[in-house]
Amino acid sequence: MVAEIRTANELRKAFTGFFEQRGHTKVESASLIPHDPTILFTVAGMVPFKPYFVGDEVAPYKRAVSVQKCARAGGKHNDLDDVGRTKRHCVFFEMLGNFSFGDYFKTDAIPWSWELVTEVFGFDGDQLWITVHESDDEAEQIWHDQVGVPMNRIQRLGDADNFWQMGETGPCGPCSEIHIDRGPSFGPDGGPLNDPKGDRFLEFWNLVFMQFNQDKDGSRTPLPKPSIDTGAGLERILAEARQRFNLGDRCLVSVDRKSTVSDISKIHNRRLRRQVEFLFARACRTCPISDDACQRRSLSKQ
Repeated sequence: MVAEIRTANELRKAFTGFFEQRGHTKVESASLIPHDPTILFTVAGMVPFKPYFVGDEVAPYKRAVSVQKCARAGGKHNDLDDVGRTKRHCVFFEMLGNFSFGDYFKTDAIPWSWELVTEVFGFDGDQLWITVHESDDEAEQIWHDQVGVPMNRIQRLGDADNFWQMGETGPCGPCSEIHIDRGPSFGPDGGPLNDPKGDRFLEFWNLVFMQFNQDKDGSRTPLPKPSIDTGAGLERILAEARQRFNLGDRCLVSVDRKSTVSDISKIHNRRLRRQVEFLFARACRTCPISDDACQRRSLSKQ
């Protein structure tokens, strides 16, 4: 059943509700400032779950779903230079994610993502393209044979695009991404392979097949159990659902300012805290209006 998604809250509820119905425990967003010393900010939804992936702790649940506050400014994942230069990057954003800690793997994660995107979000399956890691025959086969995506809309890419790492060290693995074709006005045809800037073929959901832990020397050892870590961009999905193609739209999403400001206040290093305050203020200038205010403004124009 296609859900009517007009606000960020409706999107959050649609995503978490879908996976709660499939046995996932809803987990609240962790702090924007991680306990992990290898990264400066929480860069992805999987960061709070890192101890479960690498086997340092036993997860209290086998499956989880969350909407995680994230910031990418510095380190391996740095979008700061892209903000303002593209219509799809934010420093601060929210990541929708479903996770499996040694429970299910590709044969469940891939079909569920397609079902949610096409049957709940209502995206046209004929506009969706898939990328897989160049070595991942299994993922390609599931997308084609089980889901039914034509082979001419499945493309193989290398490590730079389809192998995900949390940082220079930590859990990692090959990934598969879902892209939506926004049409010829955004660039030439040819799929994500021929659109390195992602202007026409917008990636909005990354399914990571966590299989390894990378050490400082670059070596990789298998994780205790293959696991699932997915990350979908709330702002990107909402923009597509509402046919707004610029994440700088001031009416796009709401920011949970109170809890985010609380996170920032916990930073003891004064210089670092001021830098984070600047980044957050910059993010708020992009989308400072609440869902309710945006809804009222939208209705007033009808």
